[in-house]
Amino acid sequence: MYDKKKLLLKKAHEKAKKELNRSNSSDVSVLTYLALELESKFGYSKDVRTYVRYHKRLIKENRDYEIDEITLDQISWYVGYINFEDFCKNAVIEKEKGDTKIELKIDQDEESLSEKLSKIIINITNQPIFNVPQLAKNGMGIGAMVLTLAFGLAYGGGGELFGENKYMYWNGEKYIGTNAAHISPEVEVIAMNKEKISDFKKIMRPDTLTIENSKGKVWYDKSDNNVEFFTSPGIHPENGKALKDISERIINNHAGLEDE
Repeated sequence: MYDKKKLLLKKAHEKAKKELNRSNSSDVSVLTYLALELESKFGYSKDVRTYVRYHKRLIKENRDYEIDEITLDQISWYVGYINFEDFCKNAVIEKEKGDTKIELKIDQDEESLSEKLSKIIINITNQPIFNVPQLAKNGMGIGAMVLTLAFGLAYGGGGELFGENKYMYWNGEKYIGTNAAHISPEVEVIAMNKEKISDFKKIMRPDTLTIENSKGKVWYDKSDNNVEFFTSPGIHPENGKALKDISERIINNHAGLEDE
């Protein structure tokens, strides 16, 4: 619910700022305009100080803040929806990169991640030309979902993300399923291995590794004095070297560094 309220308030703020059409408008000016617009429509609205608190907590501080249902419905009307329930079911988040446009539509139900992802509507227009690693740096949460889904659909020939994929490829952190036998010259596509795709991952936070939680559970590769850790034994997906069992010396010298 927090994410929906934050998104709603951001959309309302953006629309009010655009309609106010003043250069260097302050947040107070924008939110005052919003409050007046809602009061004009409904004959009643929260005062501007309340909207300033909403904006400060939800957007600037990224903290949840309670908003009553009437106000949520009023703001939802302002951004083009019947009420807050309609907004939660039909709100669309857009991501653009060059000629590519990605739209995400997520409903309000509190479901597992996979169930939420299965309900996301993706529309990719024109040619899917974008830098995948750069997209990953642009956000968390939904941004991460954008990365996974957009890359899977744009380069996967429309293959199902959660279906019976025939192939998989390494994205630098884990294996991703696809129905495409070829993605690009830079990406090696191999036959699907359900054990690898579910269990084999690169550990992105080596600072969390200790002797107690790693011995017999973590494997590593050391190349050019760079050490990488993985959750399963096997072959390094990028350099083809066999991974080694983690040792106390490797943990002491190359893991948990941020805690020292």
